[in-house]
Amino acid sequence: MAAKSLIRVRMGGEDAHYGGGLVDGAHMLKLFGDVATELLIINDGDEGLFKAYDNVEFIAPVYAGDYIEATGEITHIGNTSRKMVFEARKVIVPRPDVSDSAADVLEEPIVVCRASGTCVVPAKCQRKK
Repeated sequence: MAAKSLIRVRMGGEDAHYGGGLVDGAHMLKLFGDVATELLIINDGDEGLFKAYDNVEFIAPVYAGDYIEATGEITHIGNTSRKMVFEARKVIVPRPDVSDSAADVLEEPIVVCRASGTCVVPAKCQRKK
């Protein structure tokens, strides 16, 4: 239907919120917000506003050093609303058992979070019709 968006980012030590370098789930929602903003700019020429999440599912833990790939897609376009789906996958993991700087690209990414939600772009702000 509409454009897709992808963001890949490494979780750093500053992203760890819990013991053992565990990153809080809210960080995945922040990535989804960035994906949504890009999708709205591509689709409407405006950042719009995130109205609500319909569903959020945290599936697997994320740790400092993990590379996370967040994707999103607009699934429905209304007059001002844009329904979207999101997925975050772990694609690279650190290997401290090998060395301080070792890491592995995962053969199969691990889905860590899925969500769906609605954004709104006021009609007066829609520059791409």
